[in-house]
Amino acid sequence: MHGKNPKRMANNPSRIHIFFMFQITFLGTSGGTPTVERGMPALALKYESDLLLFDCGEGTQRQLMRYKVGYGSVDAIFISHPHLDHYLGLFGYLETLRLSSPSPRHLDLFLPRGVEIADRYPFATVAQLKKKDLLKKPDYEVSAIPVKHCRDSFCFIFREADRIKFHEEKAHSLGMSGTMFKEIQKKGKVKTGTGEVLLSDVSWVKPGRKIVYSGDSAAGEEIIEAAQGADLLIHEATFDKARKTEALERLHSTAEDAAGIAKRAGVKRLILTHISPRYSEPSALLEEARAVFPETEIAFDGMKVDL
Repeated sequence: MHGKNPKRMANNPSRIHIFFMFQITFLGTSGGTPTVERGMPALALKYESDLLLFDCGEGTQRQLMRYKVGYGSVDAIFISHPHLDHYLGLFGYLETLRLSSPSPRHLDLFLPRGVEIADRYPFATVAQLKKKDLLKKPDYEVSAIPVKHCRDSFCFIFREADRIKFHEEKAHSLGMSGTMFKEIQKKGKVKTGTGEVLLSDVSWVKPGRKIVYSGDSAAGEEIIEAAQGADLLIHEATFDKARKTEALERLHSTAEDAAGIAKRAGVKRLILTHISPRYSEPSALLEEARAVFPETEIAFDGMKVDL
């Protein structure tokens, strides 16, 4: 979406709904412990002017600076489960915000039971994670579902609102122009020089984009259901298939598991993350996953994905 000027596009009345900037940055992609190449779990989702952070492992605030994500402009943080490798960086980040400004930007925190913060951060509002819609905005919403890992582990679903798009030539041929495009969206119809025009006559619905982040999780039907038709599934791949027994015991997934979920859910794209430090060269994981689901990539720290 880079290179588009939203204000310029908005001046065209037949394009009331514009394409929003939608970028994901992988801040930390290791599993369990950091490596020289991979930091602790965290990813940032930038949607127009909103910045959302999913997990906040140790060192996340430095990664935000390093990859120029927007260090002081995070609007909400979602912690997937109460394991230290996924939330230890939250405390340092909050403290830095407190020290760096007399009035830090308001921050919404969505935390599982077992993760608590001190009451010294009045700029932060805390909500407990549950199976429900967590954050609702006019253009998108974030919801959570429980997954199979430790107690209070969640998968997150980011869903963009559907958008009305116009058949421009047909609309103009029926006499529509200027503010009529706004009016027809409000009322469902508009009168032109050629008569009454219904919204359904000149428009179509563009489905909103959908991103699913598994957090730490064993393979399960709940993620398959949540990820149905997703534009992007970001799924943990802590082990290779030779360590399937260990993955089951520790309630994690193999790369093959993640690919199977992507295939069954009919997603468009799969990105693997939470890579165990034992895989200094993760090409075997990628090969394993692509044998099941070809549209697979492996995340690396600093990787940016535009949707």
